[in-house]
Amino acid sequence: MKILIADDHRLVIEAVKSKLSELEPGIEFVLAMSVDELFAGATDELDLALIDLNMPGADGQAHIDEIRRRHPAVPVIVLSGYEDPAIMRSALERGVLGFIPKAYSPEVMLSAVRLVLAGGVYVPPMMLTALPPGIVAGVPPTQNGDARASSATLEHLRSVLTERQVEVLQLLSQGKPNKLIGRSLGISEGTVKIHLAAIFRALNVRNRTEAVVAAQALTEAQA
Repeated sequence: MKILIADDHRLVIEAVKSKLSELEPGIEFVLAMSVDELFAGATDELDLALIDLNMPGADGQAHIDEIRRRHPAVPVIVLSGYEDPAIMRSALERGVLGFIPKAYSPEVMLSAVRLVLAGGVYVPPMMLTALPPGIVAGVPPTQNGDARASSATLEHLRSVLTERQVEVLQLLSQGKPNKLIGRSLGISEGTVKIHLAAIFRALNVRNRTEAVVAAQALTEAQA
């Protein structure tokens, strides 16, 4: 396995490298401490790239866009000191497969990386209390952390989905691809795609990432 870690703090790089070494023996790490080093070190051979937002040479999230453009098949996770849900959402909309705040524990980071390597999307739990406007059709955004508004959103999720769609959505939130969702539910991959299309319409979401945000909110509420 070959993993790129891009961050301008050596201590962060070494800590992340040490923890990710638990994934499997013999991991090859590519290290970068600036955007120039990131571009020089990134290749299509990478199995994963963890990239900080604030690095020398960075202009907002333009370096994330460039890596996604140059190496679209490489899974990208943002590892950042930011904990703003709007910044997280912006990164996820760019096609990254996870956003891990640096304040999170090493164990959470490792679990998030495992999820992404398995084909899933890691969405920070703090995003679940800040679902953006429009992510659920017909439900206003929460205001000032109003728990009642959040509860109404979750009730709406339950009301607009069939029982089978809820099952598909929950499996999606676990990072399962369509084939495994179908196998788990005893339905064809084509049927899974039909359910997903209906889920996207019902929730007024545009892609799997936004669906995962809604799915994780629903799963936590039912736990």
